[in-house]
Amino acid sequence: MAGRRGRYYPAITPEILLRAYSIGLFPMAESADDPEVFWVEPELRGIIPLDAFHVSKSLHKAVRQQAFSIRRNTAFEAVMAGCAESAPDRATTWINSTIRSLYKQLHAMGHAHSVEAWDGDQLVGGLYGVSLGAAFFGESMFSRRTNASKICLVHLVNHLRANDFQLLDTQFTTDHLKTFGAIDIPKQDYLELLKAAVELPDRPF
Repeated sequence: MAGRRGRYYPAITPEILLRAYSIGLFPMAESADDPEVFWVEPELRGIIPLDAFHVSKSLHKAVRQQAFSIRRNTAFEAVMAGCAESAPDRATTWINSTIRSLYKQLHAMGHAHSVEAWDGDQLVGGLYGVSLGAAFFGESMFSRRTNASKICLVHLVNHLRANDFQLLDTQFTTDHLKTFGAIDIPKQDYLELLKAAVELPDRPF
């Protein structure tokens, strides 16, 4: 994992966490069982340019079929729990108890949000992240049904566009995210985009 890392103490506050986001840092943990977290500052930062978001024809079709009910901020803690579950391609997680507590507090403050896919009364997928100014920092997503998290991402981008967000930070890029248009940019370029976005008024979510 490229970037600088430094330990910090569990006494970190949500306010300090928001300040960290505003200068290009985000927290992770070694594992769900490790109560400590560390700052990450990648040399290459993943973003999805909102004007270059790509949706495949098959995903367009799935969105139009409206197989799921999409909601925002109705089950934030359940989405975090879903993201922390093990999966075939992810045996462990970096979402520990410290991170869960901090983001629960950010959610109560109106700075952490979830987008959720529901099948009746069952939560079948979702994503969560942090908003600050006109920036949204995507943290994690999960899916228990085909395309559930992808459809949540489409709804997220539509919401960000409609509310004049300027930056969608994915932290890192993956092959999966690259199919949506995610790119890597140098840290200094990212920090310039970040500064411009966080200096704007908070956008509604």
